[in-house]
Amino acid sequence: MTPTAPGSRRLVALAAAGLVAATGAALTLAPDVEPARSANLAGHPTWGDDDIPGFRANLFALPEDDLAGFVPIPAGSFIMGSDPSVDRMAFAVERWSRTALQGRLDLDDFYMGRYEVTVAQFVDFVRRSGHRLPDDVVLGTEPLHPVASVSWVDALRYARWLDEELRASARTPAPLRALLDDGWRVGLPDEAQWEKAARGADGALFPWGDDPEGGSANYASGRVEPVGSRECACAYGLSDMAGNVWEWTASPYQPYPHDPSDDGRTAAADALWVMRGGSYQDDIQQVRAANRGGADPGARRPFIGFRVALVHD
Repeated sequence: MTPTAPGSRRLVALAAAGLVAATGAALTLAPDVEPARSANLAGHPTWGDDDIPGFRANLFALPEDDLAGFVPIPAGSFIMGSDPSVDRMAFAVERWSRTALQGRLDLDDFYMGRYEVTVAQFVDFVRRSGHRLPDDVVLGTEPLHPVASVSWVDALRYARWLDEELRASARTPAPLRALLDDGWRVGLPDEAQWEKAARGADGALFPWGDDPEGGSANYASGRVEPVGSRECACAYGLSDMAGNVWEWTASPYQPYPHDPSDDGRTAAADALWVMRGGSYQDDIQQVRAANRGGADPGARRPFIGFRVALVHD
């Protein structure tokens, strides 16, 4: 099994260069899309607050807190990559460089979504925006399941739409509006941001620490669970950073050291895009915080979803 093949399924590049060119090397989103086919939403109820406790149906089904589910991740350094002498399950692609097993990166502060984007949130997006999905995509009807079978481009379009809607809505909480007015925007986390949010500053092997048995995550179960179902004593209080569904990031898949200045060149080529976190169908090796997955940007699988972040240009 290779780390670019979550579970036993290898995801291969189908037409990445053309699709990446359409979205742009700088992660520019595609133009407005045609109205959604009704088949995508067949059987989906309209959810109210009582159906999704802890979330606000009248604010795009986002969590009920002052930042609508965005959690601050402080600026500072963290350890990225894997040392096989410490982590016996490490893959070769997690090595930092020819001369170093791990690297330490300094990141600015950012905000990470506490939960993976849910079915309720993504269905709200499809209904309101007219985003179009293939006829055979089934989003599910459980509002708090993480949305899956969404492509990298779907994830980017959702993030752009949510950013615009939060800026326009009178219901956006004042603390979140202040961040948006100060230059923050909704996007996907890049690979380094995701890894820091998952493992903290000191390179923990799992979101809960170094002991594989020391935490709780939905992996090797064969079925997805509602977001936040499992308690985790994680560095920043985030849920499902291990297991449930793989999560798209804003980074093209390329060798370490991680350097965002390389992203444009890689994105202009036949790029895969980084996914993180493993899924409900994977084993413990795949849900480690440093594990790297990659897939074609058009791939849609029932074990691939995403979460959003607030990032500052």
